[in-house]
Amino acid sequence: MNEKAFLKNYFTDLHKLIDFQDETINKLVLAKKIFLETQKKGKKIMVFGNGGSAAIANHFSVDLTKNAGIRCSNYNESDLITCFSNDFGYEKWIEKTIDFYGDADDILVIISASGKSKNIVNGCQAAKRKKFKSIITLTGHDKKNPVSDLGNINFNVPSKAYNHIENAHQILLLSLVDLVIGKSEYPAN
Repeated sequence: MNEKAFLKNYFTDLHKLIDFQDETINKLVLAKKIFLETQKKGKKIMVFGNGGSAAIANHFSVDLTKNAGIRCSNYNESDLITCFSNDFGYEKWIEKTIDFYGDADDILVIISASGKSKNIVNGCQAAKRKKFKSIITLTGHDKKNPVSDLGNINFNVPSKAYNHIENAHQILLLSLVDLVIGKSEYPAN
């Protein structure tokens, strides 16, 4: 296949994945409502992901905090990850972060392309133990997966193409920031 045909197919496939319908739109509206309730209670949103999903978590966290005024934290600092991974095991670093920093009625936003990462699953279980208000999951691959099984609001991108999944996750999360703000154009001061 030549490069132009590859790219046309690539963008056609991506477009199909981000042509979000009413079910997804309704979930975004519900997530906004939960975010605003959490803000009013003085609680926070904790967001996690691995690899590219960690970068998406960082971007979402900064924009939700700075632009939408909702306190959101991500915990992707190498010192924290390596400390908790060394002391408790990589599969437990998110769980331990939630144990140390999470509070009842917080919200967990978890991003996992596969929906199977053990550290993500353990983080969801920790949020349930800590009585978080809600767990919002963003996954790919199969709609039924261990991460989604633990979520209250689940967004699934039905693809096995990691970059398509991660692009869709980024669009979902940043559209949620703009939904909270109520517009898509605003100064970035």
